[in-house]
Amino acid sequence: MPAKSKSQQKAAGAALAAKRGDMPKSRLQGASKSMAKSMTEKELEDIASTKRKTLPEKKDS
Repeated sequence: MPAKSKSQQKAAGAALAAKRGDMPKSRLQGASKSMAKSMTEKELEDIASTKRKTLPEKKDS
C-alpha cells in the first residue's frame, strides 16, 4: 500500500524507525505514534518506501 502524501510517508518512516529501535518511541507524535501501534513493520516499510517525487504535500480531503 503506497503512501498517499509526503506527510503520510514521513510519519510512516518515523514509526518504522521507532519500531526498529533506531529512535525512542517517546519521540513519536500524532499519526506516527498511532501508526507504530497499529501497523506491522512490513506495512510501515511499504508506506515509507513510496517514492516522494509525485506525492502531494498533504492529502486533499
